Amino acid sequence: MKFTRTTIPEVIICEPQVHADERGYFFESFKKESFEKFIGYSVDFCQDNEAKSTKGVLRGLHYQMPPFAQSKLVRVIKGSVLDVAVDIRKKSKTFGNYVAVELSEHNKKQLFVPQGFAHGYVVLSEEAIFTYKVDNYYHKASERGILYNDPTLQIDWKFPIEEVLISEKDKIQTTFNNADYF
Repeated sequence: MKFTRTTIPEVIICEPQVHADERGYFFESFKKESFEKFIGYSVDFCQDNEAKSTKGVLRGLHYQMPPFAQSKLVRVIKGSVLDVAVDIRKKSKTFGNYVAVELSEHNKKQLFVPQGFAHGYVVLSEEAIFTYKVDNYYHKASERGILYNDPTLQIDWKFPIEEVLISEKDKIQTTFNNADYF
């Protein structure tokens, strides 16, 4: 596995070594020992989640407040998405900045989104199957969100914003300036 720090060093791109031949392919999608050695601390993933969405579906920007905050290791099994992580740690040098990475079934990249980040993605392909590990369970009272088209963040979703499909809940999220931070 190759690990690469992004412009926000705590957000990490993970690229597996793919072994392919005429039969198909094989790769290790997660190896705790090498992952934790690179990030420098232990992450105890406790649940795997999966979502299927069609082109233009935008999910996010979501997070949970401590003590129920979640780190996520996200990837795409089918299709492609633009995955976004927004730094909501008040004392961070990169507070209010975001990282956007295309994840696809072809590039097999994964993105590690640590606690202290809001997370979302938009589906770029006709359909996508998105899967992710979390290190804490869902806790409704701790759930928060930031508006996907927040004017302060100015996220470039690489998709026509007037064509995105948004849940009613995500349409009414708060702005970045009014969000709860870490």
